[in-house]
Amino acid sequence: MSDLAQFRADTRAWLEVNCPAEMRTPMRSEDDACWGGRHFKFQSEAQERWMRVMGEKGWTVPDWPAAYGGGGLSAAETKVLKEEMRAIGARSPLSSFGISMLGPALLKYGTEEQKSRFLPEIARGEIRWCQGYSEPGAGSDLAGLQTKCEDMGDHWLVNGQKVWTSYADQADWIFCLVRTSTETKHGGISFLLFDMESEGVSTKPILLISGYSPFCETFFDDVKVPKDQVVGEVNKGWDVAKYLLGHEREMISGMGLGSGSSRTLAQSLGEIDDPVLAADVALFDVDALAFAAMSEHFIDQLKAGEAHPAMPSMMKYAGTELNKKRHELIMAAGGSDALEWDSERSRGGKAAREWLRTKANSIEGGTSEVQLGIVAKHILRLPGA
Repeated sequence: MSDLAQFRADTRAWLEVNCPAEMRTPMRSEDDACWGGRHFKFQSEAQERWMRVMGEKGWTVPDWPAAYGGGGLSAAETKVLKEEMRAIGARSPLSSFGISMLGPALLKYGTEEQKSRFLPEIARGEIRWCQGYSEPGAGSDLAGLQTKCEDMGDHWLVNGQKVWTSYADQADWIFCLVRTSTETKHGGISFLLFDMESEGVSTKPILLISGYSPFCETFFDDVKVPKDQVVGEVNKGWDVAKYLLGHEREMISGMGLGSGSSRTLAQSLGEIDDPVLAADVALFDVDALAFAAMSEHFIDQLKAGEAHPAMPSMMKYAGTELNKKRHELIMAAGGSDALEWDSERSRGGKAAREWLRTKANSIEGGTSEVQLGIVAKHILRLPGA
């Protein structure tokens, strides 16, 4: 038996023993996600146990170095682990902006002290992060941000506002873009980490048309931040920000894969009487399978450092459009029943609320128009792009 085959056998046996039966069922909604952190309330003992055992194993971040709380697995071993988890329908043990966005940036730009301090906490689900990027006057033109960060000698002093800060009201810490110099637009940005319980930090939820509110306005009023919590060089945070954006767009593109279940949309919806709708669903499933194959190839390239710099934009656009189409078809198949909003039968209007939520997919993480512009210019190299 080859080393990889032995690893597969060992992994399968370990998952069989350690993955609770409750964690082998599809997530019913976003509420089933496990975010971890100081204030997270686990939905069940099984959810907490699954996060803990995977964190102890290092398999919440299997390809991170073991020294920073990861599993130290190779790319091939990481793929095997994901395949074996998918085979038993195992849920992700931990959803985390620390894993999907901040972690890769710290691994590349962080000091040894920053990596040793924050990465193991992220891997174990002990700290929950939010992202302080967009501002009321700096969305698509992110480099136009104005949140001010002054050097006070023994600390930084932060004043300003962020908007569309996902889960800011539930996060423990924030990774935040601030302006430390006004000499140049891109050159005066720094990448700062600080505790959301710091004096002067406040949040205000933004209600969406879906009735849910994952987004917040976030305010900073004379927030003191230790000097050693800048990632990368002062005034060169734009380099860190761009690198992180690539991983954010990879994360958002993942919604094109749906819940991660191996079931096709046709299998999930069951028998469809309308032949035109059935054909649309079948065509969607073909596109979804093609996207899954393309996504796997893209992630392999990204991990190997071989992906085109504009590929995350292409994947983000494709993934969000696919997710929007999925929920359009779910609504169409549900007919008038899918329009129910508060009933127990509709699980609180699950289909309608999730469909409305997808309308933000083409905005968050960079608008579709911006992503298409990047693809046109850097991949297709279209004249005038």
